[in-house]
Amino acid sequence: MRAHHNFIVRPRLPAPLAPLGVLALNLYWPRYYETAELFRCLSPELWEECGHNPVLFLRRLPQERLNAAAQDPYYIENLTQIYDPSWAAAHGLDGDAVIAYFSAEFGLNEALPIYAGGLGVLAGDHLKSASDLTLPLVGVGLLYRHGNFRQRLDSKDCQQEVYPFYDFYELPLELERDGDGNPLTVPVAFPEREVRVKIWKARAGRLNLYLLDSDCPENRETDRSITDTLYGGDLEKRIQQEILLGIGGMRALAALKLEPSVYHLNEGHSAFLVLEHIRRLQEKHGLDFATAFELAKAGHIFTTHTPVPAGIDLFPPYLMDKYFTAYYQSLGLSRHEFLALGRQDPNNQQEPFNMAVLALRLSSWANGVSRLHGQTARKMWQSVWPNLPAEEVPISHVTNGVHITSWVGEAMLKLFDRHLGPSWRENQAKEETWAPVAKIPDWELWQAREKQRHALIKFAREKLARQLLNRGAALKDIEEARAALDPEALTIGFARRFAAYKRPALLFHDGERLKQILSDSRRPVQIIFAGKAHPQDEEGKKLINYILTQSRREEFKGKIIFLEDYDLNIARYLLQGVDLWLASPRRPLEACSTSGMKAVLNGALHISTLDGWWDEAWEPETGWAIGRGEVYDDPLYQDAVEAKLLYDLLERDIIPLYYERDARGLPSGWLARVKKSIQAYAPVFNSRRMVEEYAGKFYLPAARLYRRLHENDQQRARELARWKKGVEDSWSQVRIEKVEGMGTENLEVGDNLSIRAIIALGPLKPEDVRVAVYYGPVDGKGEIIAGEKLFLPSCQDLGGGRYLYTASLPCRRSGRQGYSLCVFPYHEDMGQPYAMGLILWG
Repeated sequence: MRAHHNFIVRPRLPAPLAPLGVLALNLYWPRYYETAELFRCLSPELWEECGHNPVLFLRRLPQERLNAAAQDPYYIENLTQIYDPSWAAAHGLDGDAVIAYFSAEFGLNEALPIYAGGLGVLAGDHLKSASDLTLPLVGVGLLYRHGNFRQRLDSKDCQQEVYPFYDFYELPLELERDGDGNPLTVPVAFPEREVRVKIWKARAGRLNLYLLDSDCPENRETDRSITDTLYGGDLEKRIQQEILLGIGGMRALAALKLEPSVYHLNEGHSAFLVLEHIRRLQEKHGLDFATAFELAKAGHIFTTHTPVPAGIDLFPPYLMDKYFTAYYQSLGLSRHEFLALGRQDPNNQQEPFNMAVLALRLSSWANGVSRLHGQTARKMWQSVWPNLPAEEVPISHVTNGVHITSWVGEAMLKLFDRHLGPSWRENQAKEETWAPVAKIPDWELWQAREKQRHALIKFAREKLARQLLNRGAALKDIEEARAALDPEALTIGFARRFAAYKRPALLFHDGERLKQILSDSRRPVQIIFAGKAHPQDEEGKKLINYILTQSRREEFKGKIIFLEDYDLNIARYLLQGVDLWLASPRRPLEACSTSGMKAVLNGALHISTLDGWWDEAWEPETGWAIGRGEVYDDPLYQDAVEAKLLYDLLERDIIPLYYERDARGLPSGWLARVKKSIQAYAPVFNSRRMVEEYAGKFYLPAARLYRRLHENDQQRARELARWKKGVEDSWSQVRIEKVEGMGTENLEVGDNLSIRAIIALGPLKPEDVRVAVYYGPVDGKGEIIAGEKLFLPSCQDLGGGRYLYTASLPCRRSGRQGYSLCVFPYHEDMGQPYAMGLILWG
């Protein structure tokens, strides 16, 4: 019988254990391993059974065990040392938020399974580092009843998806309530109905993460399931989820009395928030759309993660009409004006509505997530600024980083604590912090590495045996699984989302050669795979099946294994325990990938194609590059070339270096490379540096610009909107009448080329525009390559709206050179230099 009334009975925590209840509701406390151990030591078996969920764990733990712990002075001393109430109270756990960080997924902890992969894990690390830095930031996302799917491998080695049902009252969550104690809900208008969403709070260190849940009794049954599954359902369900995330997320913040000035969109899933921000500003301040547009845009930051168009959410016009007709009318827009906001070509009536384009058009700052991805994103979205060369497209980059203390294993953390000094955790983004790594004794480093590898092998054996048992495998196979892998062997890891471009099967390109590598009993090598394929990615599923089939070959048995249901817990064991982390994406399709960063910080070495972060990070003395970034037209040929390079590196460099031991039995050459790798990458590829960079490049400038436009009854925003309207009306009168270079016949390296340009501005003034010359070497097609830009700051008034501009171009190199002059609108209150898309070349 269904319960008509519900209530919660909490565990009775003895007074000395009260801090344990606070820790249970916080998904990030700075000392991760020590905090987890407080729970685990009370009942190791129950801790594993509860999936490291402290709330569920405390509810299932017998009261007698809690009472006994409360009488244990050693346990209370540990609890007191780890729980420091001043750590949260010093900055206000529930302080006013200035920055709102929106993401469709967050990977903070395996106890809250609302993540699918790298995007969510990155979002989790972002929140943790924002907490460490005491940034006034709040997270906003969706709470999925089934989370991401659980992966099960059937007897035919095929992936099957299982969708568990999570009881939110048994997760580290708190339901937000109104003044009367009822669940706090906010409405979102859908066609012919209203959908209400509840708001749950997850604590992430000093910060709060608010998660929206459509499973409200007042909603239709179909609407209650909108937030049931991460990235599940059809196109209509996707738009419903993104409406709830963007529009519902904005309304949830308002209901919580939070009014951020800066909004960070982590991918385009939340892009509808920019529209709701505009609508709220119109409603609150009585602004027209143009003025509210300028004010809202000043505070928007968009981070794109995908390097391929297929990864972008596109909604057909009929679906936009269904869900947004009344909405865009309330904004004061026509259908054409509204749909143009999300179209690369605003006048193409057939083009679908593109969430990334919406985010780009309505954000003052945009970035990719690695240096190479920034270049890829500028080319990918050049059509939004069709008159700009790709390198001038206003998309920068902030390379991702990882939250070191969440990902580095306990043995390596203790090593760092001993050798890096007491303040290394607060100064991890400084090179000098990591200099002492060079002086860590080899035996200490190797001991820490061996401890983490042994923990991985123990975990992998248990996990492999358990997954075989669940499949009904033969007892012989289960016993073999418990003896699989060699704790002393060179261990290679490959774990990530299984997609064709990541090429998980590249190692198997030449089966005989791989057999030779794995068959050397003097220098044993083993490989551990893990990863999920999207439920609709049949090619990814075939790759999982292929690797599982290969692992059953007699020559690979016990040396190649696949761990099912990849999650944060499995990731930690793998990244902390492997000796070599392998990545083999097809360049330039990997936006960043942070798994390799986590592995090297644990003392593993990295081998990858030059894609994502490795393109900017690789140095010959710190790891290995598969190729040098070549891209071939034939992908099969590329696979063959790079597979051969991979085998060569393993046979010639990696395996010999690992097994070359000194008189003490230590791989001193390998460890020297490990030390250089940690020193090179730890101060750069950490999320503390990443969040500090976001703050310096985007958050602070966005907050300042938003504040400036907001002052004095939004006066500057109103003036900016009027100015833009005037420029748009006058732009047809702007002409480049004449451009000439003086003395181009006898130029030599070191000379300067004088340029004169006459520009007619019509009714505009020189302060309304920027004039620049774009110059550099010219290729055989007449295209400027590796161009540079020089602004022409001063001019001479020739009368009649005509102005003379001059410039002097340095001739730094010989050969064929070229230049073009460009004129574009400029206003100090525009956060983006080419925001209006009006650019004149000559």
